[in-house]
Amino acid sequence: MAKLRILISLTTSDNDYQIEQAHSAEDAARKLGVEAQIIYADNDAITQSTQLLRAIQALETDRPDAIVFEPVGGTALPQVARAAVSAGIGWAILNRESSYVPELRKSSKVPVFTITSDHVEIGRIQGQQFAALLPQGGAVLYVQGPSENSAAKERTAGMLETKPANIHMTMLRGQWTEESSQRAVRSWLKLSTSQKAAIDLIGAQDDAMAIGARNAFEEIANESERERWLSLPFTGCDGLPKTGQVWVKDGTLAATIFVPPNAGQAIEMLVGAMQQKKPTVERALIEPVSIPALAELKRRRD
Repeated sequence: MAKLRILISLTTSDNDYQIEQAHSAEDAARKLGVEAQIIYADNDAITQSTQLLRAIQALETDRPDAIVFEPVGGTALPQVARAAVSAGIGWAILNRESSYVPELRKSSKVPVFTITSDHVEIGRIQGQQFAALLPQGGAVLYVQGPSENSAAKERTAGMLETKPANIHMTMLRGQWTEESSQRAVRSWLKLSTSQKAAIDLIGAQDDAMAIGARNAFEEIANESERERWLSLPFTGCDGLPKTGQVWVKDGTLAATIFVPPNAGQAIEMLVGAMQQKKPTVERALIEPVSIPALAELKRRRD
């Protein structure tokens, strides 16, 4: 039997979660004996769409048997998905809800499914972390992901659902990367309003952006002002063992949320469906975990 060829399209190589997604895919491919090719879209939806269409429209001998992709933009590329399925290419979406999946599954002979972290629950946990870290209330400088990204929207909605009314938010936008968050915070610090803002905590929708925010504050020339910002609690999300969890242990972050990489699980599901004819669920959900646990976080602040 010929090796299955799976193309994995990730958003950027400049993000610890996406790097871990790549490792997860490589490990699963090695274990299952499939050929995996990993490409990055450099946080550009048009680049991602072009890359995938090029692979789908290649000669049959050069096409992948399946595509696993984490969308960059606001949609999960419905036209590209239809082109893939029409060409007999399996289609797995990571970390994004998509309304077209049920329709494609009805007519498709190849597996089509979504496997996603529960982004609303991630936001809810983050709102609860803010409550634990600011028991008297306060103000949070919050770095969100891209405005068109559904994961960023859902994380914000979940956070607003659970944060106490006496915690007030100032929102900034990043692109899931350290550099983008550093730029956003640096620009915010130049505003006259930022000088008057009494911020009590810096939160970010991923760990890379939390570190980017810290980097921006480290650039402040005035020592006492710099130390005041850096003494505040910083929180993030992704909580990977080699990055976010280490930063919590060494005090760089006050808290994070562990979001298990799921690219490897998507490959396992594709291989099971295509080689062993196992049925796939339409939507697999992965639950996030607070680090440290919320009860422990509350104890530390008491």
